[in-house]
Amino acid sequence: MTTRPTRRPAVSGPAARLAGLAALIADETRAAFLLALLDGRAWTAGELARHAGVAASTASEHLGRLVAGGLLTEERQGRHRYVRLAGPRAAQLVEDLSAHVTGAGPAGEADRPRTLRESGARSAMARGRTCYDHLAGRLGIAVTDALTARGLLRQDTGFALTDDGLRWFGAVGIGLERSGRRPLTRACLDWTERRPHLAGVAGAALCRHALDARWCVRVGSERAVKVTPEGESALLELLGIAPAALR
Repeated sequence: MTTRPTRRPAVSGPAARLAGLAALIADETRAAFLLALLDGRAWTAGELARHAGVAASTASEHLGRLVAGGLLTEERQGRHRYVRLAGPRAAQLVEDLSAHVTGAGPAGEADRPRTLRESGARSAMARGRTCYDHLAGRLGIAVTDALTARGLLRQDTGFALTDDGLRWFGAVGIGLERSGRRPLTRACLDWTERRPHLAGVAGAALCRHALDARWCVRVGSERAVKVTPEGESALLELLGIAPAALR
């Protein structure tokens, strides 16, 4: 008597959705696109193709899958197709996964820069960068620590602005739009410093103000930012951050 093999029931529901999301990210080209888009800006399909070193047709196919999977949104202007991360939740997912795998391998061998140019870019990113829409790297940690030391931010029971912190943002002229479900403050693990920096509405507003006021400027084609002399003066006056800590 022949026994028929038992068929496993098809996986559905949350397990299937989680597996689908993992499969969507588990491609080196799509992962490169997601990491590039952590700068918070919109990129064209051509720019992302050149960044990842793939053909335009290949990039278009991958971007279509990321848009369909809800990780990216797209808009068209004339002949150009622009894409960006779908929002803070998508950015948080990518950043958290990046923090989890950075430095993998014995003594971080898998993450060592291979060229002098790559080493310089890595150093610039470690000094200061945008993490989607908030400040990260040593700059982000310095700002977070200064806010905490001055009693403007609490970290003991999760990130939360104090009443003095809310007043500080208002006095500096940084508006805090609290519409939607995004938290006012959130701790985001910094993948180079391995400590949390300020994210959420407050982190995004502070980063936007820093760029608009030219406290810092973007450098290169990556997410790196550099503090300007005006920024050094402002951060010293407002938060007591020594310029040497920002270099």
